[in-house]
Amino acid sequence: MYRLARTGGSPELLRSLAQRAEGWAGLLDGDGTVLQAAAGTSEWPGQEAAALAAEAAQELKSRSARAHSLDADGYTVLVLPLDGQPEDRAPVLAVAAPRPLPGGLSVLLADAMMPLTLAWAAETLERRRRRVDLAESRGREAVLHLLMTGQLSIAHQVAGALLPKLPDPVRVCVVECSGGQRDEVARVCADASGGRTWIVRCPVYARHLILVMPAVPELVAAPEGGTPVGAALDRTVAELVEDCVVGVSEEVQLSDTATGYRQAFHALAVARGLPGRHARFGSSPEPALVVGSAGAQWADALLAPLLAYLPRRSQDPGSQELAATLASWLAFSSHATQHLKIHRNTLAARLKLIGELLGLDLNRVADQAALELALSIRATPTLIRPGRPGERPDGAAGSLDEILRGPGVQDWASQQLRLLDPAGPTAEETLRTWLRCEAQLGLTAAELGISVPGARKRLTRLEAVLSRSLLQTPSARYDLWLAFRAADLTAGGPDRTGAGSGS
Repeated sequence: MYRLARTGGSPELLRSLAQRAEGWAGLLDGDGTVLQAAAGTSEWPGQEAAALAAEAAQELKSRSARAHSLDADGYTVLVLPLDGQPEDRAPVLAVAAPRPLPGGLSVLLADAMMPLTLAWAAETLERRRRRVDLAESRGREAVLHLLMTGQLSIAHQVAGALLPKLPDPVRVCVVECSGGQRDEVARVCADASGGRTWIVRCPVYARHLILVMPAVPELVAAPEGGTPVGAALDRTVAELVEDCVVGVSEEVQLSDTATGYRQAFHALAVARGLPGRHARFGSSPEPALVVGSAGAQWADALLAPLLAYLPRRSQDPGSQELAATLASWLAFSSHATQHLKIHRNTLAARLKLIGELLGLDLNRVADQAALELALSIRATPTLIRPGRPGERPDGAAGSLDEILRGPGVQDWASQQLRLLDPAGPTAEETLRTWLRCEAQLGLTAAELGISVPGARKRLTRLEAVLSRSLLQTPSARYDLWLAFRAADLTAGGPDRTGAGSGS
């Protein structure tokens, strides 16, 4: 019995008792609810035995007895509290056996009480530990979600119940683990950082860990006088964990965690092709930082119908929840259901409402790129808002094309497209075709006259050239669309982006 308790726990002990009794064995709470059960043979009437056991358990509780037996229909049910005390909180062992009872059954049950009690106590503690771990994981995920949506004050409040304190400024790191290694890699990351890094299990990608690290962490002394761990936690993890891949952002403010995550995700796409399995995001400005006050006015005007929306019913999502849904969908596409913990039909209904409010077609990359830029601008607190010096004299918001003609955006677009020069002319043709086909591989391959795997290989090679993720979300498709559109406006040539005039 002690061997069974160590190797199989209470389920194996119950199965052994049921076989010895040639009947049924189970654990029940004081109200008679079956917690675990096993039958000695497949022919044994389990439902009937469970009903008799529940009746016997309730009688044991009402009589405050140390043991009880119940005879019915040729069977005898024996019940005993696990810990030997008739308390409400103690589960009871119930064994149902046909009469006459097998010889020595009562002695066997008495001998089984101690290992069964220990096994059940250990399993109860393990269940509680898992609930605590799940609660902590969900809490950290909630803090990350608040950071990604710019709700810093609430994030700090929630994080106050957990450790460590949220750093500022930060680097965001995305670690891609092999299958089933995520918990072990999380432990390695915690040990390597001395507990100073926020470690979150990505709710979207099951193999990803998201680390929010101090931009310049203190040296952490290794245990037992080992070598101290320095600031390059990301590189340390890549060296310590075989087969993991690590992408790291630039130094960003805590309020720009969403930007840091996108940068780390793009760096991860590059790191997959490097022998060291590690890459840091190359220095490159975000388009939201170069649009100026005119861009801020345009973003406010574009998003105004959404931000002013008032739901008809109190249980319906409001403007902030719809904006968060839009941001999540633009970042993660269909995986937003996992990020937001909502059903796919709920996501589809919200996106339909958002499209109607804004008058945009969310299936078009052009409109997606405009909305992603507008949301990024809204999340950039340093931009001049409408009503301040720098806005248009007439107070009206310009169009997206006017914003893209601005000198800051033109310089940004040139930097983006210059990266394609080493890849040759087919690189631009492939990307423009892909964007014109709404980032659909099948349509892209057909228009280019190549196979779908061939189109995927081209885009995968371009990920390394651009140091950006294209095929997996968050994708650089929106930045590329904006860069191509800005270049076309300057060149004065035909519209090759599929933008039309609506944006």
